[in-house]
Amino acid sequence: MGLFRFIFSKTFLIQLVLAVIILIVLAFFAMQWLDYSTNQDQRIEVPDLAKLNLDVVEDKLDELELDYEILDSANFNPDYPRYSVIDQVPAPGKFVKEDRKIYLTLNPSGYRKIKIPENLIRKTRRQVEPTLRSLGFKIGEISYKPDIAQDAVLELRHNGKTVNAGDELMKTSTIDLILGDDSGKYTKKNEDPDNQNTESEIDEF
Repeated sequence: MGLFRFIFSKTFLIQLVLAVIILIVLAFFAMQWLDYSTNQDQRIEVPDLAKLNLDVVEDKLDELELDYEILDSANFNPDYPRYSVIDQVPAPGKFVKEDRKIYLTLNPSGYRKIKIPENLIRKTRRQVEPTLRSLGFKIGEISYKPDIAQDAVLELRHNGKTVNAGDELMKTSTIDLILGDDSGKYTKKNEDPDNQNTESEIDEF
């Protein structure tokens, strides 16, 4: 009976009310601390970093108290400066908290190099051109040389130099094709002492 009377006594009710008030106050301060520690009310707009180099990017993000991390480089894009930002996550205009990392993809210094495939020599122009284009090369000048085959690829050249199978050229490089003309002849030029060229034709059998 003593416990029952104490529960319904004025003293117990006052203590209960005080305990509830203390719990509410503690909960309020706990929520305020969580809001402060997690920056719930802080919203920083992500800037557009496209085409900027890392020095400029670092200055911009430092001002906003943001961090960054570089991802692997993408394929070279000629519309963007070398080593500039080509993509970013989060995207420009998004809102983030302080110290949030912005993930950056950079434009490499140039196109990657690609090996010249084997077995192109003596194939037809119709076979070789699509192969080279599919690898990212451009077809340049087409010239002919006396040979028994019509349009057979006799030689590949880049900037005037012969290109062989296994050689590496930068993607989008221009490759000139030397083709056979089906004449069965070739022209040999000899330089005379007066720097005048004389030509002689020799039949091939």
